[in-house]
Amino acid sequence: MATPLPPRIVFASNNPGKVAEVAAQFSPLGSELIPQSQFNVPAVEETGRTFVENALIKARQASTVCGLPAIADDSGLEVDALHGAPGIRSARFAGADADDEANNTLLLEKLADVPDEQRRARFQCLLVYLRHPDDPTPVICQGTWEGFIARSPRGDNGFGYDPLFYLPRFDCTAAQLPPAEKNRLSHRGQALRQLIATLTDPS
Repeated sequence: MATPLPPRIVFASNNPGKVAEVAAQFSPLGSELIPQSQFNVPAVEETGRTFVENALIKARQASTVCGLPAIADDSGLEVDALHGAPGIRSARFAGADADDEANNTLLLEKLADVPDEQRRARFQCLLVYLRHPDDPTPVICQGTWEGFIARSPRGDNGFGYDPLFYLPRFDCTAAQLPPAEKNRLSHRGQALRQLIATLTDPS
């Protein structure tokens, strides 16, 4: 896709943590990433059965309403001991209106009797870019971040399940990492670098 990046791209998310992480990667490229909240984009039902389906649903909605190219991500946590749950329901694990604390509490309850060595988990991020709502060839990128689920929350950085996502290599959770280090390692950071490389590839 050897075309210049558009000056404005809508980001199909109302999550301030995601907005900050993604916008920081695009500002040096001369492209302004605008959260969909600035356009009053209505919520869309995420009816997909996979991360990529839900990301496409959100990107298409934002691009349609705003008349701009759109980026959307759908991401979540897969826990092996829970057969991949919470998965695409990560944000709604404890209910439709659940907050991070409720989701984390429920996760710890479900894993209460699971030994440390069996608490392996991973974050998945599927990131999509649509040039327009009917784009037949969306750019799709994926990032995966491996770790374990801690027995109690640790750290004040990040959001979502970050305080429970333990990284043995660093002996800390994702919420204890400096933001720049988290962006370098994380599933979303991986997917973003793939996307930016694809969008700026001169070949």
